[in-house]
Amino acid sequence: MGTFKAIRIDKADKGTTAALTQFDESELMEGDVTVAVEWSTLNYKDGLAVTGKAPVVRRFPMIAGIDFAGTVEQSSHPAWKTGDKVVCNGWGMGETHLGAYAERARVKGDWLVRLPDGISTRDAMAIGTAGYTAMLSVLALEKHGLTPKSGPVVVTGAAGGVGSVASAVLSKLGYHVIASTGRMSEADYLKGLGAAEVIDRAELAGPAKPLAKERWAGGVDSVGSTTLANLLSMTKYGGAIAACGLAAGMDLPSSVAPFILRGVCLLGIDSVMCPIEQRKLAWKRLASDLDKGKLSDITHEIGLDQVIGAGAEILAGKVRGQIVVKIL
Repeated sequence: MGTFKAIRIDKADKGTTAALTQFDESELMEGDVTVAVEWSTLNYKDGLAVTGKAPVVRRFPMIAGIDFAGTVEQSSHPAWKTGDKVVCNGWGMGETHLGAYAERARVKGDWLVRLPDGISTRDAMAIGTAGYTAMLSVLALEKHGLTPKSGPVVVTGAAGGVGSVASAVLSKLGYHVIASTGRMSEADYLKGLGAAEVIDRAELAGPAKPLAKERWAGGVDSVGSTTLANLLSMTKYGGAIAACGLAAGMDLPSSVAPFILRGVCLLGIDSVMCPIEQRKLAWKRLASDLDKGKLSDITHEIGLDQVIGAGAEILAGKVRGQIVVKIL
């Protein structure tokens, strides 16, 4: 047993503290697979955890980080052997189970997904939980019956991690993508990802009418609150919105009108406890439906020592696309 670098969160008199420190391997939690973590990402939830802005951490001490990609070091699980390349998203990592901002992680083998051919460990975290969540949203829209012929699709928070991947995937699949952002300065970036139109989020910021003019057949929303209420009121008959985030809040000031007068569906997307077969499908589809050439546009890289500072940046809405964190 030895030590390794990790971002450790501890309970304090007022709130929590976070610091890059040495973590004792003997303190790792139970699990049948130990992974050498090579890459992670910085998600909105990670920002909340490392800054202490919200009580997402429910066990102390905690290692922050909700997703990782790396190489299996040890395994007593029948599906995994030393040298396997794996990705892990959610399952309470960084909240109730020691997480990904560490050189080593011990988890249940049933939580892991084998990396598809053609996706490196860095690629996997350039996609990250944000991109995996975006793909789950696309799969839900397809299951609802949406196709490019159905009409335009809207993506909110389009310059963020979920929005960037959703825009890139949907455009590659042939959809007319309307990207909504609070940073119109990112219009060229979004059009480079494949967005056909870029609109200011202010168009979706006011109190939602029960029904407004029909504008899109579906959408991916990572914002919530009034934005989601407006999306629903503007969705075409029989359309659907996949809701996967709450950057603007957990409330939903809407009405039943879109549901009972236009047959609109609200599709809930959970990435944390998503069944393993759906996870495998999402990663398989990401390997085929995301132009990996766009990953360099979507991502930028930081080291483990920069995570805490970057956490404040993501909460302030100053991060474009996806941040990948180099661990080893």
